[in-house]
Amino acid sequence: MAGKKRSFFRNLISSRELLLMLAIPVVYTLVNSYFPMVGVIIAFKDYNFTQGMFRSPWSGFKNFHYLFAMQDAWIITRNTLGYNLLFIALNAIVPVTLALLLNEIRGRMLKKIYQTSMLFPYFLSMVMVSYLVYALLSPDTGVINKEVLPLFGIHGVRWYNEPKYWPFLLPIINTWKNAGYTTVIYLAALAGINPEYYEAIASDGGGKWVQMRYISIPFLQPLIIILSVLAVGRIFNSDFGLFYQVPLQSGSLFPVTNVIDTYVYRALTQTNDIAMASAAGFYQSAVGFVLVLATNLVIRRINPERALL
Repeated sequence: MAGKKRSFFRNLISSRELLLMLAIPVVYTLVNSYFPMVGVIIAFKDYNFTQGMFRSPWSGFKNFHYLFAMQDAWIITRNTLGYNLLFIALNAIVPVTLALLLNEIRGRMLKKIYQTSMLFPYFLSMVMVSYLVYALLSPDTGVINKEVLPLFGIHGVRWYNEPKYWPFLLPIINTWKNAGYTTVIYLAALAGINPEYYEAIASDGGGKWVQMRYISIPFLQPLIIILSVLAVGRIFNSDFGLFYQVPLQSGSLFPVTNVIDTYVYRALTQTNDIAMASAAGFYQSAVGFVLVLATNLVIRRINPERALL
């Protein structure tokens, strides 16, 4: 037993550089992801600023009851789930398609130009995106109203007063902003495919579409599943900037742009109810955790080799 302990400490000493490198991400994860979990108890308390988090009286599930009993509960839940399901589908189909097309470009410089142009929107803040969208959709000076619609004989549209357009606009904006980042991930995976596979199919007369169908797409399937499962875990969490900044907080758009995150933020700023906001956050995390396990279970039953866990 003593020999095993000495061997263990000897291995630790010999790997001290690797452990030091590992310490930084471990500490970062603990500080930013695990230590704040103590605050979950606020969701079950009648929080009082003067008494603090630990001395405030317990309220049981009162905060959750308020969250589900509010008048707009169905609307914000419908919007959150509906948009995120659509985002998950689009963020799988569009980036995979773009990655497959980029993978066929042989010019190195041209390929880098396309990658950079598609990746650039990902680094823009949602505030900047909201200004770009406003430059296009402004009722009085927007490019679409002033330049595009008149070509088709259509009068200017009051985009920020018409809810019917935003279930289409928001997915387009989200895909434009995030597709490039995911495309790079898929493109990196395609770069790892052995070229001999493509040469073997080409020698048998298989064209590009056959190569994509039987080599590229099956090779990407595990990555698509992993990213989709992780996205399902965040299905009750929305891109706050997308739903808060881009519609410019227009009240007439709330029926189609209000999600759980924006509703809780507005309720928090108006009522200063931290406990209710904590209950909403705990609800989103708990449901996301269950959905990840359920999705993984379904995948395991269909194809155990593709399961994440």
